[in-house]
Amino acid sequence: MWLNNILETIGNTPLIKLNKITKDLPCTVLAKVEYFNPGNSIKDRMALKMLEVAEAEGKIKPGGTIIEGTSGNTGMGLALAACVKGYKCIFTTTDKQSKEKVDILKAVGAEVIVCPTNVEPEDPRSYYSVSKRLATEVPNSWYVNQYDNLANRQAHYEQTGPEIWTQTEGKVTHLVVATGTGGTIIGTGKYLKEKNPNIKVWAIDSYGSLLKKYFETGELDNNEVYPYISEGFGEDFVPENYDMQYIDEFTKVTDKDGAVMARRLAKEEGLFIGYSCGSCLQGVYNLKDQLKPDDVVVCIFHDHGSRYVGKVYNDEWMLERGFLDVKTFRQVVNARKSQKLISINNDATVLEAINLMKKYDIENIPVFENGVNVGAVSESGLFSKMLENGDIKNKSVSEVIEPPYPIVNMDTPLEKLSQFINKDNGAVLGKDDSGSFQIVTKYDIIQSLSK
Repeated sequence: MWLNNILETIGNTPLIKLNKITKDLPCTVLAKVEYFNPGNSIKDRMALKMLEVAEAEGKIKPGGTIIEGTSGNTGMGLALAACVKGYKCIFTTTDKQSKEKVDILKAVGAEVIVCPTNVEPEDPRSYYSVSKRLATEVPNSWYVNQYDNLANRQAHYEQTGPEIWTQTEGKVTHLVVATGTGGTIIGTGKYLKEKNPNIKVWAIDSYGSLLKKYFETGELDNNEVYPYISEGFGEDFVPENYDMQYIDEFTKVTDKDGAVMARRLAKEEGLFIGYSCGSCLQGVYNLKDQLKPDDVVVCIFHDHGSRYVGKVYNDEWMLERGFLDVKTFRQVVNARKSQKLISINNDATVLEAINLMKKYDIENIPVFENGVNVGAVSESGLFSKMLENGDIKNKSVSEVIEPPYPIVNMDTPLEKLSQFINKDNGAVLGKDDSGSFQIVTKYDIIQSLSK
């Protein structure tokens, strides 16, 4: 049997057991993988629900315009619904959101306005304020306001909660959500607690968000608010979708820990998920001392990794922010037993170079002339030349010299060093703090990567 349109594929997403990455946890951890929704995120659920409620209440008429401030995923859900139902879309978002999110929204026909992140919600430049203003200016428009629209949490009360309860056969003991608007955690948590009041609901917050502080004290402390890199969760105000009685505990996760965990989930579990998903699982690790062997923990994995290929899944982006714990040229050199660079002068003989390679069991030797790096000799290069001319060993190194090895900064990450090494170039050089040259070879890199 066929489906009538793409909206009928929303929901009934799989619950998948995590195995390798959770081996240090005492419990069963299940991922509710929401990227199986057509818009690749959990926001499809509430987007459609909010639109259907608006239609029923007469808040939007045929041919109207949907206006919303979004981090990307809600906009995608709304845009899909708009395609099917014949509405236009104008979305505002922040400049910290990935370019991929903006491009995807445009691909499904939405107009996207990018606003500054580092402003107060009430600032006329904020994406909240701009979307509200547009709703007063554009005829026949409907301002969604996912933060205060209670149809948001109703969608999860009606769909996500019942699905989890059924899929776990009522065995779920913990629900863990990286929370932003509050719709997912409150709607799902309310349903599950009505089925079993003993179920614990854990909220994952970001450093730079005030939600955890508000949950613990009831205080709206703007000193808690500062820019952060994590996407899709955390807030600088408390949306009306929150009803804190359904949350048992908050924990915060750093930008780095969330990003690193997301990459691990992709590599170790084959789940190519979004930034907040890594933060969600890291939150479980934060609270692991509270878990027992019989516990069944359900993590909501909100969206797909394709939204973050230019950020979390980009090595250079991760390196620039210090999110990758990588070895550097300096660390490789310091880990070796021998610190002295073996080099040779330009006027030495090829035989002298060969003897140095034998003595120190090395394949690459830099060549210097008056203290200046002018080239190199390598075992592979000398081998091919000696096959052509057996008498070459008595000639000067200057006659068989190869191009000099590239010189890099001592703090260059190992991943970048590999870009300089190929079949024609087996090493790179760097100057240490004393001004002396050090060398890292192909063999050094292989040894470091294998540890």
